Amino acid sequence: MIPALKVAVADDERDMRNWLEETLSLLGHQVTIAAETGRQLVEHCGATPPDLVITDIKMPDMDGIEAANLLGHQEHPVPVILVSAYHDDSLIERAVNNHVLAYLVKPIKQADLETSIALVMRRFQEFRALQTQAENLQQALESRKIVERAKGILMRRASLSEEDAFHRLQKLSNEKNVKMVEIARMIVTAEEAMS
Repeated sequence: MIPALKVAVADDERDMRNWLEETLSLLGHQVTIAAETGRQLVEHCGATPPDLVITDIKMPDMDGIEAANLLGHQEHPVPVILVSAYHDDSLIERAVNNHVLAYLVKPIKQADLETSIALVMRRFQEFRALQTQAENLQQALESRKIVERAKGILMRRASLSEEDAFHRLQKLSNEKNVKMVEIARMIVTAEEAMS
């Protein structure tokens, strides 16, 4: 069972928006945004980010796929489910390339919507966890490069072995109560200033 979600819906057909609002409410979710166009959807989601977006594809001024693409590049990306009366290979291809995690063809049943929401939210959590892990690994790699540069500077300037240079960094880090990578940055910056 997934927790209650704040959902943004977009469809240019009032009946579909109403159905989505009622059905999502029955599933325990709250529709916080009900837009008629893709542009409205993007603007409202930028102001009040939802947990999930469910949008039609064919809408005036900006279609749902374009909106999904823009929402995927915002500060707080959000999972998107596309809804369409069309089962078209070119639309599906565009959806796959633009941050869409599910594609439902109208008419939609409540059970289909419920299943899609559960799958999309799980996949989105997995994606975010992998993204965080990748960012942490990238940061660790960058930190290691800075520490290695600082060790090289200490080895050259103070005629230290690699092990002694590392111990010197550790000692400075402990004495100053600052992370070793910050001490290393200071050494690298000082070296650049001297060059």
